[in-house]
Amino acid sequence: MDGFVEAGRVGRPHGLDGAFHVTRPDPDLLDAPLWLSGERVEIERRGGTNDRPVLRIRGVATREAAEALRGRPLLVAETDLPALEEDEFWAHDLVGCAVVDGTRAVGEVRRLVGLPSCEVLEVERPGDAALLVPLVRDAVRSIDREARRVDVDLGFLGED
Repeated sequence: MDGFVEAGRVGRPHGLDGAFHVTRPDPDLLDAPLWLSGERVEIERRGGTNDRPVLRIRGVATREAAEALRGRPLLVAETDLPALEEDEFWAHDLVGCAVVDGTRAVGEVRRLVGLPSCEVLEVERPGDAALLVPLVRDAVRSIDREARRVDVDLGFLGED
């Protein structure tokens, strides 16, 4: 849906009361007003951890009802996103950005992946394997969200 960002997806049920695990969670977004299947939902309970949250939403009161929602995205309207600092960005801001090394085209950002040590850009390259670019100063020279361009150092990444 245009104008919305995914905060996670409904995962497997948790218990018998309609609660469910959230897969691919973005913990910062789970605190914003959520939408599910085109309707705004009210969170009755949030448990678990930031990495493995468990939600219960109003109107979903059984394990079977939670199972019926499995796989559906939990969305946040872009207008409800929390404010960011000047040099911060949302992962969805980078998806689709051109990736370059100076003037040399490299590929396009497919997604942002959170790893234990840092976040990385997964870059789709035509005719080649995907490239993982850690979001560290040595690997990423600049990010220009307005121009939709990420300049990386392939030499640092061992891709010369």
